Amino acid sequence: MSELIKHFSGKTLAEWERWYIEQKPNTIRTATERVLQMVKNLRSAIDKIDRKMIEEWVKDLVVVKTFMGLRFQEAILKKGAEIIKADYHLSEFGEESKGIDGYIGNIPVSIKPDTYKVKAALREDIGVKIIYYKKIKNGIEVDYGEIVE
Repeated sequence: MSELIKHFSGKTLAEWERWYIEQKPNTIRTATERVLQMVKNLRSAIDKIDRKMIEEWVKDLVVVKTFMGLRFQEAILKKGAEIIKADYHLSEFGEESKGIDGYIGNIPVSIKPDTYKVKAALREDIGVKIIYYKKIKNGIEVDYGEIVE
């Protein structure tokens, strides 16, 4: 589109609409058909969702992903503690609601995937040091920058 508008000499939305439809007469119909097909595919996929599928997904989320996430957290805390020569421990129940995943020495930390950095508009204000990790082919890469300053 940015290339196309360079060739447009008009100034108003109405002029743009008229000019665009002259240049690309089938675009709206073609795009509408594509979106309609996607909606039909989505309806079909939704119809295949049943109680068993939902239960399997919830079990994976609650059991497997929670276990893996907590093991990642503990491994990240342990390595961070080794780096700064301190003890570590996972957070207590009430601390989790404040975004604290654990402590390295007396430093409260939150452990987040590196994708959290790009979600700035969605981020909550945690107010503690953040340790970022990135899943890679054979494990994880961890950025301890905020605790080893």
